[in-house]
Amino acid sequence: MLDLRWVVQNLDEVRARLSTRGANVGAELAQIAELAAERKKLIVESEGMRASQKKSSDEMRTLKGEAQAALRATLKGLSDGVKLLDEKLVLVEAQIGDRLLNVPNLPHASVPPGPDATGNVEQPARAFGAKPSFTFKPKEHTDLGEALGLLDFERAAKLSGARFWVAKGDIARLELALARFFLDLHRERGYLEVLAPYLVNEASMRGTGQLPKFEEDLFKTTSGHYLIPTAEVSITNLHRDEILGDPNNPSVPLKYCSFSPCFRSEAGSAGKDTKGLIRVHQFHKVELVRFETPESSQAALEQLVDDAQEPLKRLGLHHRVVLLCSGDMGFGSEKTYDIEVWLPGQNAFREISSCSSFGDFQARRAQIRFRPALGEKPRLVHTLNGSGLAIGRTLVAILENGQQEDGSIVLPEAIRPYMGGLEKIVARKT
Repeated sequence: MLDLRWVVQNLDEVRARLSTRGANVGAELAQIAELAAERKKLIVESEGMRASQKKSSDEMRTLKGEAQAALRATLKGLSDGVKLLDEKLVLVEAQIGDRLLNVPNLPHASVPPGPDATGNVEQPARAFGAKPSFTFKPKEHTDLGEALGLLDFERAAKLSGARFWVAKGDIARLELALARFFLDLHRERGYLEVLAPYLVNEASMRGTGQLPKFEEDLFKTTSGHYLIPTAEVSITNLHRDEILGDPNNPSVPLKYCSFSPCFRSEAGSAGKDTKGLIRVHQFHKVELVRFETPESSQAALEQLVDDAQEPLKRLGLHHRVVLLCSGDMGFGSEKTYDIEVWLPGQNAFREISSCSSFGDFQARRAQIRFRPALGEKPRLVHTLNGSGLAIGRTLVAILENGQQEDGSIVLPEAIRPYMGGLEKIVARKT
C-alpha cells in the first residue's frame, strides 16, 4: 500500500508513474485526494474543539453557580462535537484505506517503461548454458511422462478435474528430491528454513497484496481461511505487526526459505497452458523471502536473483534472466526479474522463477517495521521474494532437457544423490 501523505503531496507524479503500468486508477486517486482533504479538515476541526475543551475546563475551576452550569453545557456540546468528528474521521480513513488497497505499487526508477511483455529487457550477462541439441525431435514433458507410465493426467482429472496431475515412481520421487535439493542449497546460502501454515486468514492475504485485488484467483474455505497461492504469504506475515530488532525479535536483514504446496484457481488463464504441468491448480514450490532495510533492498534483489539461479546452474539447465517492464510487473512489485528456463519440447523459454522487490508496499499493509538502533524511531522494512524454484516446472525442464531417443530421461548429476544414485528414469514396469 502506498503512503497516503506522499500520494497526496505528489499526485501528478503518482499518476504519471502508474500510467506506465497501464493501471486504470485515476478515479481512485481522485477520490483519495478528496477524502484526504476531508480528513485534514476533520482533524483541524477536532483539534480546534479539543483546544476549546481544555480552555473551558480550565475556566470551570474559577466559576460558580449559573456561570459554571452554562459552561458545563458548553463543554457537553464540545464533547459531543469531538465524538462526532472522530466518528466521521474513522469512516473517512476507512474509505481512504479501501481505495489505497486497490492502487498498485509504483515502479522503481530503474524499471524500463513498457506496455506489456514486449517491453521486457533480457539480461545477457546473466544467461547460463546453451540450448541442448538432439538427433531426434524432442517431445514435451506430457508425452514423455505418459509414455514412461509415470505421469497420469486422465486419472487426475477423474479425481479432481482439469489442471491436476498424478505422478508415480521415479517422477514422484524426483519431485520430492528437488524440494530437498533446493532447501539444502539455499540453507548453504544463508536462508533459514521455515515450515508455516498452508491455510491463512484474510489479514495475511491482505498483508501481501492478494486481497482485495485477486480474490477470484484464490481458494477460500468454508471456515474463512484461504489456501496459500505461495509460501510468500505465510512467511512475510510471520512478522506482521512486529518491530524487528526489538527485544525477542530478530533484526534485519532476514532471509527465509520455505517449501509448500501452492493453490491457484487460475481464474484469468482460460485456454492457457491447459495441458501438462505449466499452469495447474496445485503445485509445489520453494520460496525465498527477505526482509531488508530501504538502503539494502535493491542490492538484495540482485543477490536474490543469483540465489534463485543457483539451482538451475547446479542442474545444468539453460536459462535466461529478463527485467520486466512497468506494464508487465505484478500488482505489488516495484521491480521484477523473471528467470526463464529453456524447454526443448516446447521450443521456448518458460518462467521458472519471478524475483521481486516490493519496497515498503507490503510492509505498510502488514505493519512490519524495524528499529535501526536502540532508541531510534521504527521504520518500515522492505520485503522481497522469489521462487527458488517452482518444483513442477523444474521437473518439466529436467524431463525435456534430459530426454533420450528411447524415451528415458538422464538425470542431472546434482540431483542423483537425492535419488539414491539413480542416473536415468526409465519406463515403469507393470
